[in-house]
Amino acid sequence: MGFVQADPIRAPAPAQDLILRHRVNNYRAGDLESRYATLDAEEDVFVNYGFVSRALHVLMHPRLDSRTHDTATLWGAGKMKTARLLFDFISERGHVNPREVNEHFAHGRVRNNWGGSSNATTRLLEAMHYGGLLRIVRREKGIRIYALQKQYAVPQTTAERRARIDALVDLAVRIYAPLPEPSLSYYLRRLRYAVPQWKNELTSTLQRARQRLARARVGNVDWYWPVDENVLDHAVEETVRFVAPFDPLVHDRARLELLWNWVYRFEAYTPASKRKFGYYAMPLLWRDRVVGWANLSVKQGVLKHEMGYIVSSPRDRIFKRELESELDRMRSFLRL
Repeated sequence: MGFVQADPIRAPAPAQDLILRHRVNNYRAGDLESRYATLDAEEDVFVNYGFVSRALHVLMHPRLDSRTHDTATLWGAGKMKTARLLFDFISERGHVNPREVNEHFAHGRVRNNWGGSSNATTRLLEAMHYGGLLRIVRREKGIRIYALQKQYAVPQTTAERRARIDALVDLAVRIYAPLPEPSLSYYLRRLRYAVPQWKNELTSTLQRARQRLARARVGNVDWYWPVDENVLDHAVEETVRFVAPFDPLVHDRARLELLWNWVYRFEAYTPASKRKFGYYAMPLLWRDRVVGWANLSVKQGVLKHEMGYIVSSPRDRIFKRELESELDRMRSFLRL
């Protein structure tokens, strides 16, 4: 895939694990984190935050300001002195926990994006990681452990830079295709987080993408996908699947509504009294259709489930059997 979106909510497991369980044989919750240090992978931002392959990571870095060719300006030149001290501190120790950094520097508190306060050194570590100066080598009880990052070569020509951008576009399309025209534009715009140093060039990539990708018009909507994929030829499996809210299959809510005529919303941040589906409702896929949603939780080592249906529960005996099979797979995935 090249990229797996991450999310810290565990209901019943983080998004990255729920996404990978459908795509990796015998995958168990926590496998990615426990094996991360041995994998050819990095934590980073692509169209969202998550885990990327090293090959993708190289395409996005170094994140240098296009005017100054300096990483520091991505978070503000005023913090450059502190960043240099922090860089030297990490260089001396090899790996550091943010708590260890804070104890040494005690930079105080700053307002974060959610309205609360965060440690200033933690925010600077995150900024240096985003800028490509640091990497996350592992996590300890969910806490990021940082080390210095290898520095990559800067593209020297316009052709090389465009080739990198086109490769990023192709990967995003491969993950989320088939994409209706508005969604193609949406994911290309989100690449500004992957390559902020080239954000002013992303508009021109849309036309190149339209010429490069396979295309079909259905009704009044143009759809795009990689030329080497045949999206119109697929086998329908007699399978029930619980799909994570951030899974590529349902990530694009506009496409989901076009395909299945159902408006799905992620409601973890919606007040409980206003929820229609549930805190972490996962779309329920039966054969090649989304027919409802599932809310799963683990209480005292037992998997609990509540189902909802767009119209009604399929009455097919095969559906009931496959629903139980998916619950069994979920129990195995959760090591219950």
